[in-house]
Amino acid sequence: MSASVPTRSHALGLARRTAPPAAAPPRTKDHHSPDHPPPVPPRHFPFAGADLSASIAVFLIALPLSLGIALATGAPLQSGLVAAAVGGLVVGRLGGSPLQVSGPAAGLTVVTADLIHRYGWRTTCAITVLAGLAQLGLGCLRVARGALAVSPAVVHGMLAGIGITIAVAQLHIVLGGSPQSSVLANLRALPAQLAGLRPAAVSVSALTLTLLLLWPRIPGPAGRLLRRIPAALVAVAGATTVAALTGLDLPRVDLPSWHSHALAGLPEGPALGLVAAVLTTTLVCSVQSLLGAVAVDKLVARTPGLSTRVGRSRLDRELLGQGAANMVSGALGGLPVAGVAVRSSANVQAGAVSRNSTMLHGVLVVIAALLMVPILELIPLASLAALVMAVGIQMVSLHHIRTVTRHREVLVYAVTTLGVVVLGVLEGVTLGIGVAVAVALHRLTRTRITHDEGEGVHHVHVRGQLTFLAVPRLNQALHLVPQGAHAVVELDGSFMDHAAYESLHDWQKTHTAQGGSAELTSRSARVRIAEPSPATGRRTGTATTATTGVEEPADCRCRPWTAWRNHQCEGPQSVVASGGPPAGASGPHGAGAAGRGPGRPTRDHPAGAPGGAPVGVNGATPGGAPAASSPPPSEPSEHQLVRGISAFQRNTAPLVRGELARLAREGQRPTQLFLTCADSRLVTSMITSSGPGDLFVVRNVGNLVPLPGEESGDDSVGAAIEYAVDVLKVRSITVCGHSGCGAMQALLDAGPGDARTPLERWLRHGRPSLRRVADETDADRPGARMTGREPEDVVERLCLTNVVQQLEHLRAHESVTRALGEGALELHGMYFHVGEAQAYLLTETDGGQVFGHVGAADLTA
Repeated sequence: MSASVPTRSHALGLARRTAPPAAAPPRTKDHHSPDHPPPVPPRHFPFAGADLSASIAVFLIALPLSLGIALATGAPLQSGLVAAAVGGLVVGRLGGSPLQVSGPAAGLTVVTADLIHRYGWRTTCAITVLAGLAQLGLGCLRVARGALAVSPAVVHGMLAGIGITIAVAQLHIVLGGSPQSSVLANLRALPAQLAGLRPAAVSVSALTLTLLLLWPRIPGPAGRLLRRIPAALVAVAGATTVAALTGLDLPRVDLPSWHSHALAGLPEGPALGLVAAVLTTTLVCSVQSLLGAVAVDKLVARTPGLSTRVGRSRLDRELLGQGAANMVSGALGGLPVAGVAVRSSANVQAGAVSRNSTMLHGVLVVIAALLMVPILELIPLASLAALVMAVGIQMVSLHHIRTVTRHREVLVYAVTTLGVVVLGVLEGVTLGIGVAVAVALHRLTRTRITHDEGEGVHHVHVRGQLTFLAVPRLNQALHLVPQGAHAVVELDGSFMDHAAYESLHDWQKTHTAQGGSAELTSRSARVRIAEPSPATGRRTGTATTATTGVEEPADCRCRPWTAWRNHQCEGPQSVVASGGPPAGASGPHGAGAAGRGPGRPTRDHPAGAPGGAPVGVNGATPGGAPAASSPPPSEPSEHQLVRGISAFQRNTAPLVRGELARLAREGQRPTQLFLTCADSRLVTSMITSSGPGDLFVVRNVGNLVPLPGEESGDDSVGAAIEYAVDVLKVRSITVCGHSGCGAMQALLDAGPGDARTPLERWLRHGRPSLRRVADETDADRPGARMTGREPEDVVERLCLTNVVQQLEHLRAHESVTRALGEGALELHGMYFHVGEAQAYLLTETDGGQVFGHVGAADLTA
């Protein structure tokens, strides 16, 4: 539960903890501090129930997909089962991502099919063994993090090209024929295949695709129960049943006896070709597995309470586990192994809590491969081909295309995709990396420098990265500024090298000596470049903040939005203790520590804090642990308060005094009313990048807006709304909810009966939100949700619905109704996910209320 709404049990527990003990018990060796909880007693059973159910769900997905991928590669069908079992057992035990499921992956289909076509199956198995050995070497060299440096546009383009290749090849089997050796050959043969299609194969494939598409969309309570069965299993099982009952004559799965199973042999072929094959297999397996591990970490972070039990992936260990699995799989005659996104996400969503679920799924695959052969041989090949074709189509993700378009990397994506489709995986990835490097160099060297004059001020605007290549054009523009004139040089970029800095600094010094004035600023941080003091050689000067325009001393340790965590303000000794320079320390470019701007995250300073003062007055970090310079827990609260005020007066007050003096003279003119929860983790000025005078803020438990006439003596919220709309003339009102809201949890936990305490009486204003959630659930309506996913649990759904409900309560207030009718006011809904530090804005769609993701590059007028 959030700290914003304590329950009675929490209050009683707090009273017991703060009450002086009658007699302190003697310490024993079994005593454990809060930071070191007692060890969990050993379980009687090695597997948790959640791991068991998750392993069954993953097994039901892995079984048909493993057979389908083996079919798509042209390998023996049992090789897919071998790879699935080895991936579950070996990677599950040795890998560094406990919840990632490994096995035969669709991303390896094109590579493996090409190897089988060129060298045969036994040599392909040997190549898989050598690729595993190469992965072991890379894991020992600890280069796993370096693999993630590949541009996401290249990775997404590679997957899209592989997906297109898979879909085009499997289309021939869906139509009742056989695929060709390349995409172009498959496309040329497609007209003839359409002319001679087999109705039986097409009907089974169509049934498989229909079940695969419609099964996750079954509505109602029955649908929620049925959707627990994987759609892939339902599609293949349904098509198999229909084909068996109708007696259709179709090619079916043929699993030879394990006695005749082909194992790896000595590699045969040209040495250069074999080396290229090993490198390609190693690259695709490693990149897909490492990216999958990172994606699993994100899924785990979104699951409440799971991240504390599982922890983040260890990528080097994951690479070692994948290498060991590929060596074992290749030696046993299995397909190459890599992390698989579909099975991994199903594992997390099914509730897995440890690597036991992955390993148990491998055991189930072994049992199925030994005992279920007669059942597996009933599956039509057309059904498996349709399943794999659907997987290939899904690899061409519209979300990825929109992402690369927004980041202007469509060219990299398109070249990589076409290269993989036409030339091959290794060639396509090489082309994509080359284009990505060329695009990066183009952006680095593309600098626009303009000069214009207005109202007696000469403006030199530099757009882009300022490197030595742009120095000649920069000097040409600076020389257009006449002697004695006032000039402003605005740098609109994130990088400036030493040559450009020296050129700017020399010109500024010369221009000032000739009687002119020069101001060098950055649009992003409004930071002025400081001049060195003749006496000391140290750079002095001022830095102007973007929000307030207040000049800040260049040698000040703390700036507005200085880092929260490990916040240090007491002197150089604390800097040494923290292992780095002070947050916000100015470098030659006026940037923060290690070349970052003020408030940008570093390893020791990952977040930003408003006003340059320590977070809270007790110096605590967001997680509740005291910072390195915080007072001891036993320090009186009065001392903590004085410490915080003293830090404000010393570090922040000089920076904001001018702006606050202006606001004192002119009065407040906020543009919006921001109504949010009283939760201590919500810093309104931080998440809206606002400063003094920008927001009129109303905070209460649960961000509730009582309906007119239902306040029962508490008119504070209604009075604030009336004052903001009628007196301050705000142009918008935002209702902001947040994740983990204790008020919403208290609403869910509250039983029927009269409200006896002040907290219970206040929370009754949230009961309409509770009823709204119940009504939407009973009517099976989607309700409020977030872009791309459903609410994590009932608490998050109530938090989202509560924002929508309170906006309706706002419209019932007379002043709001009148302003809305005149077009002078807008209402906005917002949701802040605390754990993700991510804001979502409410939009009304045909499908209901959707809270959309607000990205770092999203700009609104």
